[in-house]
Amino acid sequence: MKKLLGPVLVTPALIATCAERGITIALMGRNGRFQARIEGPVSGNVLLRREQYRRADAAEDIVRSFVLGKVSNQRAVIRRALRDYAEEMDTAARQALEGTTDRMAMILRRVQMTDSSVDAMRGSEGEAANLYFAAFDHLIRSPDADLRWTGRSRRPPLDPVNALLSFLYTLLVHDCRSACEAVGLDPAVGFLHRDRPGRPSLALDLMEELRAPLADRLALSLINRRQVRAADFRKTEGGAVLLSDDARRTVLTAWQERKREERQHTFLQEKAPFGLVPYLQAQLLARHLRGDIDAYPPWFWS
Repeated sequence: MKKLLGPVLVTPALIATCAERGITIALMGRNGRFQARIEGPVSGNVLLRREQYRRADAAEDIVRSFVLGKVSNQRAVIRRALRDYAEEMDTAARQALEGTTDRMAMILRRVQMTDSSVDAMRGSEGEAANLYFAAFDHLIRSPDADLRWTGRSRRPPLDPVNALLSFLYTLLVHDCRSACEAVGLDPAVGFLHRDRPGRPSLALDLMEELRAPLADRLALSLINRRQVRAADFRKTEGGAVLLSDDARRTVLTAWQERKREERQHTFLQEKAPFGLVPYLQAQLLARHLRGDIDAYPPWFWS
């Protein structure tokens, strides 16, 4: 997927060519917020979508896979930081991160119980997210005092780190939505995320497994390597914090580079670039709904 930044004119001829080739054009505001999309005919499989709709209200097994994937990957990000940077951390930070991984392991064991309801698993996912973000500041090694983490804020993001995360999440959910449509799934009807008008719930479901290893780790890398600094952000009169144009270019370049990195897919037993994982997971979900495989396999980062 090619992303262009700044005032760009898209000609009708280019729009037609993209539509013919199945290429979606997404329009986003200066802060990365999704505004609109232009796409050709959607070739959804009606039988696949009927099964998706039927399973949406009774999807304990699918929700369990999404939650296991998300929490496992959040925990893996913290464990990787402990492995690589424990010697640079003070005792309090190291103990906080170790305690977080222990509590997240307990949550994973709870979710694996076969009698967990969807609501219970949603609660476990939220509990793990709170633990993860409570420890997030310990993952930031930048000396820039204005790039500290004080908690998650969105719509609008109120500090630079949240602004960076929100921008990356916007890019990721767009990729996940495109993946859903590419395999014939309805991106609006999810399993973990409840239906809401205008929300791509299934795209958000697929995104959960990828947030921590793809978006969060990239944000941390950009901050810790000082490729993005506090001076790259500005605050609006309404209090929202936004990336500068130059910083967005830096982030988009790093995003495309990260998506080319390959990781082993634990279910497929072969390497695949990060950028292909949303499509692979959407394809596996479609195969599960069709009955080709017994369960939807989460994507585990390592």
